[in-house]
Amino acid sequence: MDQSRECCHSIEKGTGISSKNSEMNNPRIVSRKEWQEAQQAFLEKEKELTRARDELNAKRRQLPMVEVSKNYIFNGTNGTLGLHDLFDGRRQLIVYHFMFDPSWEEGCDGCSMMVDNMGHPSHLNARDTTLVLISRAPLDKIEPFRARMGWTLPWYSSFSSDFNYDFGATTKAGETHGYSVFLLKDNKIYHTYSTWRRGVESLGTNWSYLDITPLGRQELWEDSPPWVAQSSPYKWWRHHDRYDE
Repeated sequence: MDQSRECCHSIEKGTGISSKNSEMNNPRIVSRKEWQEAQQAFLEKEKELTRARDELNAKRRQLPMVEVSKNYIFNGTNGTLGLHDLFDGRRQLIVYHFMFDPSWEEGCDGCSMMVDNMGHPSHLNARDTTLVLISRAPLDKIEPFRARMGWTLPWYSSFSSDFNYDFGATTKAGETHGYSVFLLKDNKIYHTYSTWRRGVESLGTNWSYLDITPLGRQELWEDSPPWVAQSSPYKWWRHHDRYDE
């Protein structure tokens, strides 16, 4: 494997679990009643984690943000665009920094697995959010690879700008992968959040993507800033071909 691509596969020290760990016992075989008791006890732990995650997401929505005043140029199938154009008329933009160095002939396999797990964009679009991929590779390398993978998500090349460098996707060590979130407010662009490496592992569903945005899921139960309009949970859900109705 190319060393410059290892960060997409790395595991933080101390978090790996060996299948040969002699201290780990095999699960016990128990009665249905014992299983239900153990399951309920574990469920309480899961609920604690869910509530803690909700609190963390609320704190993320309260994070400060920084205005992006630099002009960045991107190349896409529809021509040369600026960062404002990538929002595609929506208020929020989620960028997946896809590892694809200009010298490579194909995109990172780990990043490709991430994109394989991305769902239909209409659900995010319905919450005023656009999801795009950005890589430093030129468009004439991105497009054949995207066709090979069968992806339809918008994918832009930042080859002609400093975007990758300014937002941490390209460093002296090479390419890395992660997400950056932007908000369009009063016709100004703000950078609100970024996460890298293992921080991307929990992302891939509509809920997880909305959770990292300043507007959140925009549902009434959320602890959000007062300027965020909210609606009842579930009520906005549609089949992906019926949002326009």
